[in-house]
Amino acid sequence: MTRTRIVCTIGPRSLDEEMLRQLRQAGMSVARLNGSHANLDWHRRAIAEIRRILPDVPILLDIPGRKIRTVQLAHEPEFAAGDTIILTTDQTHDGHRKVPVNYLDLHLDLKAGNTVLADDGTLRFTVTLVEGSDIHCRAETAGQLRSRKGINVPFVRLNTPQVTPRDEQMIAFAKETAVDFIGLSFVESAAHVEAFRGLIGASTPRIIAKVENQGGLDNVAEIVAAADAIMIDRGDLSVETSLHDVALRQKQVIEAASRHGRPVIVATEMLHTMILNPFPTKAEVSDITNAVIDGCAATMLSGETAVGQFPLETVSLMRSVVDAAEDFVQRQRDARQGAVAESVPDAISSAIPHLCRTLPITRIVAVTRSGFAARMIASHRPRQPILAVSDDAAAARSFNLIAGTTGIHSETPFPKASIDHIGQVLQRLWQDGYLADRDVVLVTGVTYPHKGSRMNTIQIHNVADLVAGLRWTRDT
Repeated sequence: MTRTRIVCTIGPRSLDEEMLRQLRQAGMSVARLNGSHANLDWHRRAIAEIRRILPDVPILLDIPGRKIRTVQLAHEPEFAAGDTIILTTDQTHDGHRKVPVNYLDLHLDLKAGNTVLADDGTLRFTVTLVEGSDIHCRAETAGQLRSRKGINVPFVRLNTPQVTPRDEQMIAFAKETAVDFIGLSFVESAAHVEAFRGLIGASTPRIIAKVENQGGLDNVAEIVAAADAIMIDRGDLSVETSLHDVALRQKQVIEAASRHGRPVIVATEMLHTMILNPFPTKAEVSDITNAVIDGCAATMLSGETAVGQFPLETVSLMRSVVDAAEDFVQRQRDARQGAVAESVPDAISSAIPHLCRTLPITRIVAVTRSGFAARMIASHRPRQPILAVSDDAAAARSFNLIAGTTGIHSETPFPKASIDHIGQVLQRLWQDGYLADRDVVLVTGVTYPHKGSRMNTIQIHNVADLVAGLRWTRDT
């Protein structure tokens, strides 16, 4: 059982039954679909296939949101430094003379002298003239502007709406297909998160807020409090702010999220060279290691598993690097004392890793409807695996994003007037093979749960004693 999750983007290279099974075996914890690519019919088929083949794997659907991209082009222009490229909001063009973008008011927000970046900042342009719907740009770098590539305009405030008609369509699709998470691009406030939560109108899909510009950094405290999880999209973050301190920004966001027990996904180019090569660079290995040391819950692969030539090797390599980093972090953590907590749930979540270091605990069981207990325990990164049990199937599946945690659905609803369900949960875990007679298990949850209550109990059991004393059998 390893703690750090691996999010794999599923694309043409990996949407195959055998490949999906191999990716899961190699370490994939969450399947991601990039809503900026392909159409909804393709994504509907992909979701159905993932659900059929890997029903326990949560699905993250990234929705385009406020992300500006080039559209699908019939012609992808190549250019040299000094050449003129015309971007346009006129959708009748196809790339031969002008390159359309999906934000229809971009020409209203730009003026001569502005910088435009494309393809994660690898292409740089300077605006020389805005004429009607056309944006004339001088290429500062040579390259090729391809379909569906991101466009960034750093230090320019765009008047994009908080929720677009396309967003509404994608949310409806996410609800229809019952994905577990949606990824929101360019989140800049708690209000942005709440606007989408209002559209969802339910507890799922859960919201992963993507911090990828200065507005997101400025308001990171309120964003992590409002969202269910955070993604650090370092591609856009590095071009929207600055490249030289993106690693420091990563640490800043992870630290803020940790205070709220929110899982953080670190994304973008973690093993980018393995799209075409079977081996990574030393810098990429160091990058993954440092993300784990920073305290991320998950690392993410994008093109590496969606279209890369070595998807399985990439996941296996990432798992090996993550395992080594986790071992290092755990040895350091074991040598330190825990912090003083300010509330009962904080005290319990802090006490659990201490108990797990001083007693022969082999499993932690969090009986939790919403996932709060699992998130708080996982934020202290105990060595033992966490089994998070909920009577909400969608919630249980979403727990698989939390570091070191396996989400398990309880068919029996949790009562509010007794704690009988805790014993029933342990018996079911034993019957289903999650617990063995030799295990020493620490159990936490809420006694007599009601709305707004938090974990307030710890139990420690030798499973063999429970089996003998309560006369458990394998019969259901």
